[in-house]
Amino acid sequence: MKTVYLDHNATAPMRLEVFDLVTKIMGGVGNASSVHSYGRGARKYVEDARQQVAHLCHVAPDQVVFTGGATESINTVHCGFRDKRVLTSTIEHPAVMAAAPHAERIPVTTDGVVDMDAYKKMLSEGEPPGLVSVMLVNSETGVIQPIAEMAALAHEAGALFHTDAVQGAGRLDIGLETLGVDYISLSAHKFAGPQGVGAIITRKGIDLSKFMLGGGQEKNCRAGTHNTAGIAGMGLAAELALQNIMHYDTLAKMRDELEKRMRQITNNITIYGEAAPRVGNTINVGLSNVPAQTQMMALDLDGIAVSSGSACSSGSFKPSHVLTAMGADEEAAKNALRISMGWNTTQGELDRFFDSWSKLATRNNI
Repeated sequence: MKTVYLDHNATAPMRLEVFDLVTKIMGGVGNASSVHSYGRGARKYVEDARQQVAHLCHVAPDQVVFTGGATESINTVHCGFRDKRVLTSTIEHPAVMAAAPHAERIPVTTDGVVDMDAYKKMLSEGEPPGLVSVMLVNSETGVIQPIAEMAALAHEAGALFHTDAVQGAGRLDIGLETLGVDYISLSAHKFAGPQGVGAIITRKGIDLSKFMLGGGQEKNCRAGTHNTAGIAGMGLAAELALQNIMHYDTLAKMRDELEKRMRQITNNITIYGEAAPRVGNTINVGLSNVPAQTQMMALDLDGIAVSSGSACSSGSFKPSHVLTAMGADEEAAKNALRISMGWNTTQGELDRFFDSWSKLATRNNI
C-alpha cells in the first residue's frame, strides 16, 4: 500500500534535484574556508546558494547569513535583546517562546490573527520595546499575520521587527521590503531542502548579534565550518520554491474542496482560522469527541501521515497553545488534526485521506 504524506509543515520531502546536489557534494571534499582548489569549489557552492536565498527574499547576498536552522536563527536574533523589552504573540513557535521567556505576549483573535488593538496599546504603553517578533504564517493553522502593518507600527515606536517566515517561504512573497521587517528567519527543510540548515536575512545597516562564537565564518556573524552540502541544497530549494510558488494557489483550491467535503460528512467539526487569510496548504480541523491520537492512529493504519494540533511532551498529550490562545478549550484543542500539503501532493492523496477520515467520522457516530 502506497503511503500518503500530509505533514509538509513538519518537514517537506526533499526535491529530487536537491537530493542529487546534496549527495554529489557530500561525496566530495572541501572546506569553504580553505584557499586551495577544493576550498574554492566548496566556497562557490556556498556563495551560489547565498544568491539563490537572497533572490527568494529580494535582498542582496551580503544580507544572508547561513545557520544550522530556524531555531538557531531565532535564537541569534533574540540574544541581542535579552536586556530589552520584547513583544511576541501568544501563538509563536516554541523556539521564540524559549528564546524570549521574558517577552510580553500579544493576544490573538478567535481567528488566530494578532489582536491589532491590543498590539497598538502594548506599543504605546511603558518603555518602548527593542524588538517585536511575530511569525508570518502559523505552522498549525496556516493563518497569515499582518506583518507589514505590524512592522510599520513597531518602527514608529522605535522597535526593530523580526518575523519567523519558516512556513511562508515558497508559499508567499517573503521579500524583506515587502514585509517591511528587519530580520527574517528561514529553514530549508520546510521548502523541500535538507534538514539542519537555515538562514537569517537582515536589513542593511542593522547589526546581527553573535550567537555562535568561534571562527570568522559568515563575515564573523556565525562561527563554524560551513555545511556546504546543506547550504547548497537550501539554495537550490529556494530557487525551485520561488519558481513554483503559484502551485500554492492550486493547493488552496484543493484545500477548500476538501474542507467542503468534510463538512458534508459532519457539522461537528471546527476548522481553525477558517475566516482568516491562510496559506493554501494547511488545514487544522477538530473532530468533536474524537481525540487526535485516535484519529492519527486510524489514519496511520491506512497509510496516511498527518500530525496533531497538539504537542507530545514528557509522555503527556498537551493541548496546542496555539488553539487555546485562539479560544479553544483544552478538550477541543486535543481533538485537532493538522493536514499540510506541499509540492508533491496530489488530488488522489487527498481523496485517500478523505475516504479514511470519513470512515473514522462515521464510526464515531459524528
